[in-house]
Formats: sequence, C-alpha cells, structure tokens
Amino acid sequence: MIDPSIFENLQAKIDEESQIRDELQDIVQTLSKRVSPVLDEAATKIRAQKEDVTRLVSVASKHPFYKYNHIWSRELQNLVFTIQFCAWLGGLRDARDAKAKAFMTIEEVGEFLGVPVNLKDQDSFHLSIEEYLQALISLVEELSRLAVNSVTLGDYSRPLQISKFVSDLHAGFQLLNLKNDSLRKRSDAIKYSVKKVEDVVYDLSLRNLVPKPAVAGDE
Repeated sequence: MIDPSIFENLQAKIDEESQIRDELQDIVQTLSKRVSPVLDEAATKIRAQKEDVTRLVSVASKHPFYKYNHIWSRELQNLVFTIQFCAWLGGLRDARDAKAKAFMTIEEVGEFLGVPVNLKDQDSFHLSIEEYLQALISLVEELSRLAVNSVTLGDYSRPLQISKFVSDLHAGFQLLNLKNDSLRKRSDAIKYSVKKVEDVVYDLSLRNLVPKPAVAGDE
C-alpha cells in the first residue's frame, strides 16, 4: 500500500510553490504600478536632452557634417537607444505611432528630436540610418538582459513579449544589405541576444511558468 503521506507532502510543496508565486506576482504588480511614474520621469529627462541636441545642431550646422560627425555620433546613438527603450517600456506615447506600439521609426525619432534624417546628398547635420540601426542593436542587447532580470523578479510574461519583439527586429535586420563593417558585425551578433531570450522562454516552458493566454470572459 502506498503511504498517503507521500501525496500529502507533495501537496504541501505544491501549496508552498503556489504561495511563493502569488507573493512574487503581488510584488510584480506593485512594480508595474510604479513603472508609469518612472517612465514619465525618464521621458521628462529625455525631452530635456532635446535642448542639448538643438544646441548641437545650431553649432554643427555651421561646419561640414562628415568632418566632425565622429565627435557626437556615439552620444547621439546612445540618446536614440534611450528613446527607443523608453518607448518600448511604454513611455513617449505622443511621439510614436500607436499601431507600432513599442517601436519608433527613424522618421519619428527625427521628428521627436527636431533633426533631419538620412540626408544622402547634403553635408548637413542629420540622424543617419547607421546611427539609428546601431541604437536598435543596443536596444536588442538591453532587452535580452531585461528578459533574464524579469524572471528573477517573477515577471514571466515579459520574456515572451521581448522574445517576439527581438525576433521581429532580427528578421528585419536580415533583410538589410549592410555595407558598414562595424554595423554589419554588430547586427550579426543580434542572433546571440535572440538566442539568449529564447533560452529564457524555453526554461520557463520547461518549468511550466509560461503564462496562459487570457480567455475572453475569464475576468
């Protein structure tokens, strides 16, 4: 005869795990409620940086763009990355297409910053396609780290959201015939970030932690 205490112990462990999950979910929900004010603060600081960009444009426009572009290119890429990351998290809603949700096109970024984009035949200040793409690659790398950290915080739905987004971006990059060596090498490495996120999602599925899709009427 099988000892009933075996199943009693199993049930106790199941109840304990359920309690832990509930506790973690409560924490995550609290964090979610606090994300909006944080994003608003981040958006305010980003908008403040637009003034610096305006000053940069006013000075740089007096000189040959391609002669001095290397001085500010990295910082401009970092700013575009920050803008995209804030948008992905749900901020800057007024600056992006609602249909695209967490993604800002190069035109939207240029309009937000008040700078021209991709001026092919002019030696004037602009946001180049290369700078924009470099920022997107940085976004993919940061999101892959966020996927891991989200699991630590008990947020099991975010890695799935990240996985879909970075996979779509990766597919888009694969359509590009990149001539810039540095950009091409970094874009080739996107697959490692995508794989990192896929591994996180796979681990969640093995542990039966992947959230089930909400069913209409279950509220």
